[in-house]
Amino acid sequence: MSSFDTVKIGLVSVSDRASAGVYEDKGIPALREWLGRALRNPVSYETRLVPDEQPQVSQALRALVDDAGCHLVLTTGGTGPAPRDITPEATLAVADKEMPGFGEQMRQISLRFVPTAILSRQVAVIRGRALIINLPGQPKSIAETLQGLPQAEPPVPGIFAAVPYCIDLIGGPYLETDPAVCQAFRPKSAVRAAAAQPGTTL
Repeated sequence: MSSFDTVKIGLVSVSDRASAGVYEDKGIPALREWLGRALRNPVSYETRLVPDEQPQVSQALRALVDDAGCHLVLTTGGTGPAPRDITPEATLAVADKEMPGFGEQMRQISLRFVPTAILSRQVAVIRGRALIINLPGQPKSIAETLQGLPQAEPPVPGIFAAVPYCIDLIGGPYLETDPAVCQAFRPKSAVRAAAAQPGTTL
């Protein structure tokens, strides 16, 4: 029995061809593999494979947060400038608050590799007590943006380092990460407050 809080995570792959069975989706398996290494919490996953249709993407996000009770929802795919890349619009349509720093940091990481990173339009938002983040479509890029570039000089933090504290602030479960994969950052005052709560393991 784990002493860590259980977290419910929604994973959404947005792709016309993968949702139609033309090819195998690689986004959701890549997300599960990385999260399985990064998180020490027990995780319950809810997955959705949807076409590049804004109403269907927005509906999936609402259902994962409002009905399934996910604390974190990660999407992959559909964030470029092509006419059918509508994931950011579908995400903003369900938002209570926008969190622009996540998209800014993802583009900064990707710019270390390709100049076309400026064409990416990933966004992150808060809906209720859940954090929703758009991620790239390629497994390698997914891992880089989540984990960052710890071997770079200077090191570049990934976006997931800020996810646990963000979820703290919106009333979600306390996420524990494996520092070998991703060192979560919390202000010292937040760590002390968590330590004072009964049943919290640090």
